[in-house]
Amino acid sequence: MSSKIPEVSSLVSEAQSVFTATYGGSADVAVSAPGRVNIIGEHTDYNDGFVFPMALPLVTVIIGRKTESGMCRVHTLSEFADKPLQVEFEAPSQSAPLKPGVPNWANYIKGVVANFPGVVSGFDAVVTTSVPLGGGLSSSASLEVATYTFLEAITGTKAPSLKEKALSCQKAEHDFANMPCGIMDQFISTMAREGYALLIDCRSLESTLVPLNDPSVSFVIINSNVRHTLSGTEYPTRRKQCHEAAKAMKKESLRDATLQDLETLKSSLSEEVYRRARHAISEIHRTQQAVSVLKKADYSQFGKLMTESHNSLRADYDVSCSELDQLVEAALEVEGVFGSRMTGGGFGGCTVTLVKQDCVDRLISHILKKYKGKPTFYVCVPSEGSQQLSLKSSGL
Repeated sequence: MSSKIPEVSSLVSEAQSVFTATYGGSADVAVSAPGRVNIIGEHTDYNDGFVFPMALPLVTVIIGRKTESGMCRVHTLSEFADKPLQVEFEAPSQSAPLKPGVPNWANYIKGVVANFPGVVSGFDAVVTTSVPLGGGLSSSASLEVATYTFLEAITGTKAPSLKEKALSCQKAEHDFANMPCGIMDQFISTMAREGYALLIDCRSLESTLVPLNDPSVSFVIINSNVRHTLSGTEYPTRRKQCHEAAKAMKKESLRDATLQDLETLKSSLSEEVYRRARHAISEIHRTQQAVSVLKKADYSQFGKLMTESHNSLRADYDVSCSELDQLVEAALEVEGVFGSRMTGGGFGGCTVTLVKQDCVDRLISHILKKYKGKPTFYVCVPSEGSQQLSLKSSGL
């Protein structure tokens, strides 16, 4: 009953057909980069905390070829992208640097091209994706990392390191999409390995692969298929509030604060800033604790921490919404569910639920009965990070 996730080969085949119709000839390079689900550790990345994402089998695919035209031509197959779906811009130079513009989707690509360390002489490309746009599964980072991987393939210039690749993609989002995101999304899309989640220390930028391949449990992602317009303006506000709280406690960031520190200064903070900080501080601790119990396969305790995370995001951080709350509440009514929470920035998008594998169908049936909207379900395992694909293996 879950949604069928398209095979990467079918995405490549679809893109190749459009490539030939649009540009003539065939592409000679294909790459992919995954979206992600953050299992726990929400709104902690810009507080120097910990996050714990895993890459999804939902991916962005780019196929194309290098040209010497000095022009970068890109066509997207996403039906949710703003128009036009085909763009053309000059390859960057010192005298003519790239600048953001319209359509918005192209800014993620332009930003990566502008930050790429190699020489880009021009290219033709087609982009397609199975990552839901606006679902909180990081379609933007997936596009950025796929673009960087594509540029590596056509220029022969590799990133100095996977960390530098991720940081370059993050800078693209800051500068060209004007979104002050943390590092999590680009890190997991770049560094993920099949069968592992990734614990990321957002201060040191150190990452640790954590095995997550027990066939007796599954993560079910449920897309509420709603997106409230608050998300774009509220994210920067939350970030400023957390920095205000850290400054009041004379801490470099909320990573360095304890709940006791916060209580001591409660009277000097507004109630709203106090609650924002309480979420961030407790969530940083929860994430460390969750990874510790997961290593012991203590799914009951891990699920409890997931649910506590959701409650904190709802009550203290105010980034949930009625649809996400409905999905979490309904999931927790199902026998075999360990825990459930919203994931991503909030105000709509998706939840993630840890459930016994043999109870997945029961979970989906119950959600369909209880949820008033039209949800989409993805039963996922931790997947591979960005990679170059073989066009030959796709039958092309």
